[in-house]
Amino acid sequence: MDYYKKELFLAEVDKKDNIIGKVERWNAHKEGVLHRGFTLIMTYQNSLIIQHRKHPIFDGYFDLTFSSHPVYNNEKLQTDLEAINTALEREWNIDKKGLTTEPKFLGKFYYKAKDPNSIFTEHEIDYIYQAELKNIPNPNHDYAYGFELVNKLKIEDFKIVPWVKEIVKMI
Repeated sequence: MDYYKKELFLAEVDKKDNIIGKVERWNAHKEGVLHRGFTLIMTYQNSLIIQHRKHPIFDGYFDLTFSSHPVYNNEKLQTDLEAINTALEREWNIDKKGLTTEPKFLGKFYYKAKDPNSIFTEHEIDYIYQAELKNIPNPNHDYAYGFELVNKLKIEDFKIVPWVKEIVKMI
């Protein structure tokens, strides 16, 4: 089944990041419901890996390195690390052995951004992690048009998703 067609439930949160319920992924994005997400910044030899997103929301923009959500499996919410490992395999064909270190938590922040080219809004408390790769990645082209290795100072030369501007301040 196509990942973007699956019914997935996210953690709906308040502005203090307290979980207040579950919300179906696409309903959350259509209605702008505040939910929890994460971004993993992968680096390789002192360069940032930015993903050229192939996604219903902010398609064609660049992200650091990918963003997703912990989802509910039955009634249990994935931990961030479980969600990161799942997304690493899905979007980058990497298991945790492909990282030199476990993803390090850098912080979290609130944002809301409407995609100008779709009906969707990202409205998240975004948890930011960073990890170093052992090798150049091989992205799954179902989720990415490709990627670039860039210096932090050059990232704004790209068409970046709105949350990247906040993240760059953290790294």
